[in-house]
Amino acid sequence: MADKVTYYSIIGVGRSTENPSGLARRTYKGAARMDESLRRDFTWGPTAAVTDWEYGNLPGELVEINSGEAEELIERFREKWI
Repeated sequence: MADKVTYYSIIGVGRSTENPSGLARRTYKGAARMDESLRRDFTWGPTAAVTDWEYGNLPGELVEINSGEAEELIERFREKWI
């Protein structure tokens, strides 16, 4: 089980916090960390988006959100994608 999970709403170019283009999370387990994004099949897969954003290499923006907001966003994507 993860020690800590931080969620990020991915705000692509031309998008807003009300209409994000994706969802990412950073999971910490001990000293290790893993960055993942939500895929259209609702599984989590590796992503470089969080690191790219930290280094200023992401054209959009990431906005940290809490786990409840992440669950709401997943449900919104479920309505759009299915």
